[in-house]
Amino acid sequence: MRCNYLFFSLCVLAGCTDGPLLRQSGTPRSPEIVFQALATAGVPYRRGGQSPETGFDCSGLVAHVYREAFGIELPHNARAQSRFGKPVSMAALEAGDLVFYNTERRAYSHVGIYLGDYRFIHAPKPGAAVRVENMRADYWVRRFDGGRRIID
Repeated sequence: MRCNYLFFSLCVLAGCTDGPLLRQSGTPRSPEIVFQALATAGVPYRRGGQSPETGFDCSGLVAHVYREAFGIELPHNARAQSRFGKPVSMAALEAGDLVFYNTERRAYSHVGIYLGDYRFIHAPKPGAAVRVENMRADYWVRRFDGGRRIID
């Protein structure tokens, strides 16, 4: 499965597709963020984790991807990350925007990176690995706290 994400992200960067990730993104730098994010697919979850070698938690994944793609240092905390950039509605999300969820009975307790076409990548929970989810699934719709655009 990780190989499929890598292949797809390489196609996006090479311009061999006009798939939903490119159609929904007006940010010229978004292919780099999508590539960096998809390259982490399959890395195991680890609380406090912040590297592909040791694993990721949700905010560690986001901080790693932004550091690798753009040299931007974000805090290793979902709530703190929710204070960066500017708010974006679900309808206006672009690839690379952060998406926040209430997964622990408190706002902004979980974060992922929007990929386009109502999909996001995140480090979900112990025992799981970094994966892509559909934001339209009932679980995620009920818990959506909002989006943030870090890069304009």
